Amino acid sequence: MTDAFFFYLFAVLVIGGAIFTVTRRSAVHSAISLIVSLVGVAGLYLLQQAEFLFAVQIVLYVGGIMVLFLFVIMLVNLDQAAKQRQFNRQWLVALLCVGAVGAEIAYFVRKGASAFQIAKAPAAAASQEGNTEQIANLLFSQYLLPFEIASVLLLVAVVGSVVMAKKRI
Repeated sequence: MTDAFFFYLFAVLVIGGAIFTVTRRSAVHSAISLIVSLVGVAGLYLLQQAEFLFAVQIVLYVGGIMVLFLFVIMLVNLDQAAKQRQFNRQWLVALLCVGAVGAEIAYFVRKGASAFQIAKAPAAAASQEGNTEQIANLLFSQYLLPFEIASVLLLVAVVGSVVMAKKRI
């Protein structure tokens, strides 16, 4: 009963935050609504006993990426951007591109349908380490270079957003 209550609570947070993210006029309000939605997703991860994903969702997305979004929103002059013309009347080209991509996806899904097979669940291995420890061991041993590359890319994104927002360097 408690799990169902928290599931519906987090589901309302996710859906409500998503709706407010799309419908708010203020970019700051939209970003805060996105934070609410991401917190709801983190809660759903916690209900599934995926503590590592819960922690990553809170620390990385809510704490890191959303702070970056808020920096960009605050640094970019949104009043000037709102006055600029947003659409350039190329609806026909856009619809043709959407149709072409949709046709490609349908073609590849139809041709490759036999390649998609549902794997059987592996037998539970008796491991002394928890899920988080196993992920940490893999992340800092086999996947250390991609992890560091991702951190450098995030740093470059932060520096790039500050440089783009400044009038003069």
